[in-house]
Amino acid sequence: QLQLVESGGGLVQPGGSLRLSCAASGFTLNYLHIGWFRQAPGKEREGVSSISKSGRMTNYADSVQGRFTISRDNAKNTVYLQMNSLKPEDTAVYYCAAGIVGYGLGSKEYAYWGQGTQVTVSS
Repeated sequence: QLQLVESGGGLVQPGGSLRLSCAASGFTLNYLHIGWFRQAPGKEREGVSSISKSGRMTNYADSVQGRFTISRDNAKNTVYLQMNSLKPEDTAVYYCAAGIVGYGLGSKEYAYWGQGTQVTVSS
């Protein structure tokens, strides 16, 4: 059974960077589209970025466009989210998700979810 494990979260100052990783086990990611989502306290979960199974297509939320970059290394069965120029409003629990339906930013497109990693942007 597919399991997804996020890592790389932590506390960072505004303007700093973090790279999140989403490692898969139990199934190869080659066949799956991957999305990154986040949920801040008191807010709904929102799609941040996504990447097609081939890696050729990506999507970004307007709020992170130009600051975040999603990539995947299918040989390592891992997807990354490079986050630069972080802002306090980026503070949230970040989740990766996998699915076969599509590679959009809607959570319903993804059937498998990780447990999340906390990202806190604060001075």
